[in-house]
Amino acid sequence: MIEVEGLTKYYGLLPAVKDISFQVERGEILGFLGPNGAGKTTTMRILTCFIPPTSGQVRVAGYDIYKHPLEVRRRIGYLPENVPLYNDMTVTSYLFFVAEIKGIKRRERQRRGVEETIRDCGIAEVRNRLIGKLSKGYRQRVGIAQALLSDPEVLILDEPTLGLDPKQIIEIRNLIKGLGGQRTVILSTHILPEVSMVCQRVIIINEGRLIAVDTPENLTAQLQKSHRVSLQIEGPPERVSRELEKVNGVLQVEGQGCAGNGVYRYLVKSAPNSDIRKDLATVVHQNHWGLWELRPVSMTLEDIFIKLVTEEVEGGQ
Repeated sequence: MIEVEGLTKYYGLLPAVKDISFQVERGEILGFLGPNGAGKTTTMRILTCFIPPTSGQVRVAGYDIYKHPLEVRRRIGYLPENVPLYNDMTVTSYLFFVAEIKGIKRRERQRRGVEETIRDCGIAEVRNRLIGKLSKGYRQRVGIAQALLSDPEVLILDEPTLGLDPKQIIEIRNLIKGLGGQRTVILSTHILPEVSMVCQRVIIINEGRLIAVDTPENLTAQLQKSHRVSLQIEGPPERVSRELEKVNGVLQVEGQGCAGNGVYRYLVKSAPNSDIRKDLATVVHQNHWGLWELRPVSMTLEDIFIKLVTEEVEGGQ
């Protein structure tokens, strides 16, 4: 659905995006992840034909952004970081206005499109209110509604949950998840849990360079150098650590402090493909200690992101 090859963008002498290439499949929800200033917004603006690239090729649904920019725009719904809303219009009048701008001329098609997006985005209860009187969460929903109005094949969302409270974030996140499969969605964010909970695949970009493209699970398998197990054990901490270290396959035991009431936390590392949980539990049982927790620990997306960005920075020095 989206093909990007060798994309580069300079602002004067400053490179914002440097020779990045990736593809997005039809119906996929892709997370576009990176710190502020990494080049995410620039890439999205190029995909939506808002600004031209310095070099490289981009095709959306088979249409080249240079040769067929209007066809590309017809197939894309775009929610920029700053939502383009008119505060003195009601939600319904604003959506009819947007439908007219997007070339939906027939009144019946406008009415049907507006009603469907109001329903799908959960804004029926505020449809007759002035946009300027809405909460930030509802304003984001109206912004997503305007992006959906022309029933686009591709939806590009730039920081859609920025500035929302936890309840609003969950609501917008569920809305975005419901759009997957029907449409190709690119979600730009620097909020790491967002990607884990919504996206099937992730692109990590830093200082304009693409440093990873894969599923979070595959990135974890590639980067995790050890199998990790978290334990909470009721017993003398120094002796517990010594006994755990004797278990065959253990590489390291890290004491992580007291959890309360004589229970201490430990992180045990072993070889990447090993599973020593049974052996650890046996040691605890044999010593008559209390076992309050034993669970495997995977790298989080935050761990992956920090590791990749740190390696990228160190490699560039």
